[in-house]
This record gives sequence, structure tokens and C-alpha cells, in this order.
Amino acid sequence: MTSTTSTTSTPLTGTDRTAPSVTSAGHTSRRRMRKDLLRSRIAAWTAVLVIGAFGMLPVYWLLATALSSPEQTFQFPPKLIPTDITFSNFTALAENDQLITYLVNSLIVASITAVLSVVVATYMGYSFSKFRYRGRRSLMHLVLASQMFPQALLLVTLYAVFSSFGLLNTYTALVLSFTTFTMPLCVWMLKGIFDTIPDALLEAASIDGASRWRTLHSIVAPLAAPGMIAAGLFAFVRGWNDFIFAVTLADKEKQTLPPGLVSTYIGEFQTAWPELMAASLVVSVPVVVAFMFLQRYLVGGMTAGSVKS
Repeated sequence: MTSTTSTTSTPLTGTDRTAPSVTSAGHTSRRRMRKDLLRSRIAAWTAVLVIGAFGMLPVYWLLATALSSPEQTFQFPPKLIPTDITFSNFTALAENDQLITYLVNSLIVASITAVLSVVVATYMGYSFSKFRYRGRRSLMHLVLASQMFPQALLLVTLYAVFSSFGLLNTYTALVLSFTTFTMPLCVWMLKGIFDTIPDALLEAASIDGASRWRTLHSIVAPLAAPGMIAAGLFAFVRGWNDFIFAVTLADKEKQTLPPGLVSTYIGEFQTAWPELMAASLVVSVPVVVAFMFLQRYLVGGMTAGSVKS
């Protein structure tokens, strides 16, 4: 008796027929996404390098000129890389006693301006943020509107006021004039930070018996410390870089670095560019060091008041 064995083949379903094509399409899509991501990264880094080179070019030219001799500074066409490098421009700075006087004046005026701006802005910003009283909004707008006036417009008035009080050629005149323009921004910066501090925290401190004075100094101020440091750094840089008020309100003994450098190295018929660039490079070091050490506080302070809790 013979038996016949028959084999039957299972037909392919639609899913089985399309599986290889779907897998291939998925690989192609992923490769395309990786290529697009690589291109976007290359484009982003290229833009960063180009913008960074553009921003660092003045700094490099400052350093190159400071290391060059006067003859090489004025040659044409100019050389991007100095060949005759000299450090005499830097050593001459230590021998200039008047320049050291300008440096000390800048440190004193900028530091006092920073401290005074932060102290006043802390109380004003806390008042605008946590208290409700008649005329509060008008005062806030008045502080903000004070930034609209050009500095040169107020210079004549401030000169007359300081002259009548006998404050010309003093640190007081410089500090008060610098604080006039740094305080409004510091007030609004700190107000935004105080707005993020919950009122429930202040109420809890009040229930525990803390006075408003104690609450501000023991609870609110430590929480707002990054913003206070950022505001102080802004005020310091403003006092360090000012030219027009320092050259008008102070004599040679009380002037700060910007007008001091101009009067020392820029004359009627010629300018000592290598010495001026060397001095500018040296006097920028304190600000750079301050930014390096306070960078994390600066970033935290600038963004702390951007979102309300």
C-alpha cells in the first residue's frame, strides 16, 4: 500500500512581504537623521567659531599692539603677528606713579558705587515687591523713567549742584553721579528677584516673631544673594568704565582710569598707541577676574527674576 506525502506551502501575508522594505526604510531614515544632525552641528560650531573669532579680534589686536614697538605699530601694511616683540610697554606702566593713582581711584569709586547701589536697590526693590502703599506704582515708573535721560543732559545740573555743595574734585561727587545711573536698573533687577520669594515664607517668619527688618536681613537677603552680586557687578563695571562724569567732576588727583589714560597717552599731535594698549590690557584684568569668579552668581542673578513662583 503506497502513501503519498503532499507538502503544502504557506502563502506570505502582506505583513511578511513588507517587513524588509519597512526595515530598509527605517535604516535610511535614521541615516538621514544622523546626517542632518551632523550637518546642523557642523553649521552651529562654524557659526560659533566665526562669531568668536570676530569678537576676539579686537582683544588680539590689543595684545599685539601692546607687544609691538612704535615703529612696527605704524608700518603699512600692518602685520597680524608682531615680529619684534617687546615688553617695555608693560614695564613702563609700573614706573608711572600717576597711572597707579588713577587705578586706586577707580577701585575706590567703583567699589563704593557697587556697595551703595546694592544697598539702596535692596531696600527699594524689597519695598516695591512686598509692600502695597499709595504712590508705589508711580514711584516704580519714576525710577524706570530716570533711565530715559541722557547722561550728558544731567551732567550740567549735577555739576552745578556739586559745585554749590563744594563736592567737586571729590570721590563723593563721582560715587553719587555713578549711582544715579546704576541704581534704577539694580532696583528693577532686585525687585524681580524679590517677587520670586513666596509671601508664605515671610508670613512664617512673622509668625515666629521676626520683625520686618530681621526678615529682610536674615531670610530674604540670603535668598537674593545671587541677584545682589549681579547688581553689584553691574554697578562696579559702570563705575569702572565711566568717562564723561570722571573727566568733568574730578581733577587730575581724583580722576579714574578712562580719563586718566586719555590724558596720559593721547596728546595734541601724537598718540602713544603701544603704551595705551598695554595700559588698557592691564586695567581690564580686575573686571575680567571679577567676572570669572562671580560668573555663576551673575547668571543666577540675571535669570532669578524671570519667572514668578
